[in-house]
Amino acid sequence: MAARVIKVPDIGEGIAEVELVEWLVKVGDAVAEDQSLAIVMTDKASVEIPSPVAGTVLARAGQAGQMLAVGAELIHIEPAVESASAAATGKAVAVPDGIGATAGGAGVEKPLASPSVRRHARDRGVDLRQVPGSGPGGRIRHEDVERFAARAAAAATAVARAPAGPRYAERHDEHAVPVIGLRRRIAEKMQEAKRHIPHFSYVEEVDVTELEALRAQLNAKRAAERGRLTLLPFVLRAIVLAVREFPQINARYDDEANVVTRFGAVHAGIATQSDAGLMVPVLRHAEALDLWATAAEIARLAQAARSGKALREELSGSTITVTSLGPLGGIASTPVINHPEVAIVGVNRIVERPVILGGAVVARKMMNLSSSFDHRVVDGMHGAEFVQALRGYLECPATMFVE
Repeated sequence: MAARVIKVPDIGEGIAEVELVEWLVKVGDAVAEDQSLAIVMTDKASVEIPSPVAGTVLARAGQAGQMLAVGAELIHIEPAVESASAAATGKAVAVPDGIGATAGGAGVEKPLASPSVRRHARDRGVDLRQVPGSGPGGRIRHEDVERFAARAAAAATAVARAPAGPRYAERHDEHAVPVIGLRRRIAEKMQEAKRHIPHFSYVEEVDVTELEALRAQLNAKRAAERGRLTLLPFVLRAIVLAVREFPQINARYDDEANVVTRFGAVHAGIATQSDAGLMVPVLRHAEALDLWATAAEIARLAQAARSGKALREELSGSTITVTSLGPLGGIASTPVINHPEVAIVGVNRIVERPVILGGAVVARKMMNLSSSFDHRVVDGMHGAEFVQALRGYLECPATMFVE
C-alpha cells in the first residue's frame, strides 16, 4: 500500500514558511485519523497539523526549530485503510487548514488537550493519557494536570524510604534549552524592537486612592450584573482620552518608508503572560467600549491567549500597548515597545503608604506608571506630558466620564 505524504499546509495570510516547533508522534507510532502529528508556528500563532488518515508513521521531515516551506513534505504515513481511488492515484495529500485537536481522555491513546496543556504536562512529567479531563467532552485542563501531578508526588512520597542525602550537595547538571517556537518569536521581536527603536522611559507616581474607591463602589453595586472591574479598564479609558491630546503617541512608525501613521482608533495591545511565553492580544476600538465591555474583552483575550486559542487576527494590529505585572509590578520598570508602535504604558503595583497631603501625613494608595517611547518620533516633553495627562485622569477619575 502506497505511503501517504503529508505536506505543510497553506495556513493563509500569505505565509510562505512555518517553524516546526514539536513532533507529537515518532517513527513507528500508530496514528488515528485527525490525531495531531506536529505543532508548527507562524509569526503569529501555533497550529497543530492533524493526520488525514489512520496508519503508521514511516518517516518525519525536519526537526524542532527548523523552518519548513508551505507545501514541503512533513511526514510519511502508511495507511491502515485507504480508499481505492486514493491508492490508485498515489497522490500526496495536503492537510486542511486550522488547529487540530486530539480526542479521548484518561487511559486512551489520544488525550484531548490544547498545546499549552500539552506543554504544561511535559514540563510536569505527566502522561496525558493517564489524566482524567474535567472539561467539555473530557478535555484536559491545566488544573487536571496539576491535580494528577500532586497526587503522583504524594504517592511517591508515601512509598519513598531512601536515606536523606547531604544538605549541601554540589550540582553539576546542565540543561541546554533550544529557543524555538513562541519563545524564539518573542526573542526575535524583542531584539528587533531594541535594535530599531531608541527607547526612553518615563516613570511617574500616581495617587489612585480616589480611583480605587470608585472601583470598589462600582464593583459593590454592579459586579453581580455586569462583572468585576480591575484597574486596567480605567487605565485604558485614560489612554483613550489622553491620545486625543497627544495623537503622536497612538501611532506606528514605518522606519523603512519614514512614515508615522497616527490612528484615531485605539487598538490596545494587552501584554499577557501564557505558559508558552509573552503574547499580546489586541483589544480593538477601546474608544468605543465602556468600562465593563473593556473588562470583559480583556478577560476574553487573556483567556484565549493563555489557552492557545487566540486567533491570528487577535494577535496583531495594535496601536499602543499596555503591560502590567499585577501584584509583581514592582516599583518601576522599563517596558520594551511593541515594534512598530511608538509607546507602551506600564502599570506597577499599588502600595498604600504615607503621603503629605495638605500639611498632614495621610495613608494614600500610590502606583507608578512606567512608560517607554520611541525617541525618534516622540519628544521627551511630549512623552512626559502624555503621562501627566494619564495621571490627571487617574487621580481625578470623574474627569474620565465628562466629555
